[in-house]
Amino acid sequence: MKHRIVVLGAGYAGAFAAGNLARRLSPADTEITVVNAVPDFVERMRLHQLASGQDLTSRKLADVFAGTGVRLRLARVTAVDPEHRTVAVTGEDGSAELAYDTLLYALGSSVAHHDVPGAAEYAFDVAGRSSALRLRERLAGLGEGGTVLVVGEGLTGIETATELAESHPGLSVAPAARGELGAGLSPKARRHLRGAFDRLGVAVREHTDVAAVEPTRVITADGGSVPADVTVWSAGFAVHPMAAAAGLEVTGTGRIVVDRTMRSVSHPDVYAAGDCAYAIGENGRPLPMSCASAGLTNMQATAAIIARLTGREVPATGLKYFGNHISLGRRDAIFQMVDGDVRSKAWYLGGRTAARLKAGVLKGAGWGIAHPTFGLPKRRRRLSAATGRTGARVAA
Repeated sequence: MKHRIVVLGAGYAGAFAAGNLARRLSPADTEITVVNAVPDFVERMRLHQLASGQDLTSRKLADVFAGTGVRLRLARVTAVDPEHRTVAVTGEDGSAELAYDTLLYALGSSVAHHDVPGAAEYAFDVAGRSSALRLRERLAGLGEGGTVLVVGEGLTGIETATELAESHPGLSVAPAARGELGAGLSPKARRHLRGAFDRLGVAVREHTDVAAVEPTRVITADGGSVPADVTVWSAGFAVHPMAAAAGLEVTGTGRIVVDRTMRSVSHPDVYAAGDCAYAIGENGRPLPMSCASAGLTNMQATAAIIARLTGREVPATGLKYFGNHISLGRRDAIFQMVDGDVRSKAWYLGGRTAARLKAGVLKGAGWGIAHPTFGLPKRRRRLSAATGRTGARVAA
């Protein structure tokens, strides 16, 4: 019986991991299935561009995994049962249960509304393709002088505000930040950020804590209000509560607690990668939710799975977070390096050079997804008889 590996989610972490596993493990011993709710790969790092009116290249997952040996199951995951090693799914073919011997949980995250009244009902977001397209349609219907309020002072809020302002110069775009916008950047990078906002005509609303969202305005914590024809919610991300419901050990926010190898600390048959994994980096701090972290965690998870199944020593891949790359429209960007304590270094790269670098990163990530097995070793490893060729539980 082949060892059944099921990968939940085909985002940056899941798609890369599935390709890595397929190229490095022998199909004579393993069966790899990827479960994803939608047929296309979603370039989440570019959804603010999609919302602004730009068209993105569509990559069908069926084409991505063609010829790799990876089985694609288009379905929504509804439950995980780690005790019986099954996953419940529902899709066009109806409901079913998929059995696994090793599970890689990479379902990512979605927008976090933080229980703010009206946020889920009236605000738009760029956390998913469908919601980005909904925002795109709404912006196209706004007349000259329409107002757009982007709630959130993080990287997504900054990128969304600048992209919308550049693509829709007739609209009034303003970010609302609870504190200082770009507070985590170095002083020089913050000045560059301010200059970009001034150039694009973006009026920043700092120290504005949004307490409620209404159809044409937001209510602030001090009882005031800010008019907005469109409110874009970018105040953080949240993971699905399914992992917690399954009995996996999770943090208070529902992220799966993993060890250094991305293995669940409570269920050794389960690994996690991407936003849903609570992984500690080399600096002793949790890795942030980001595409960079998705890359780091999926590389470690796949390396650990392959090593344990083939009877080899588990390698420790790098888990060092280097910095943040922030788009400021299509012709400007900031690349901010951080130190071991995740504090911004004095040096930063900005302007067109940083924008070209960011464009290269986006293009490279997209190309890598489209060619998930490119550049990996051609020799596929056979499973060790003692570590799961028959589908038995894999020991530490």
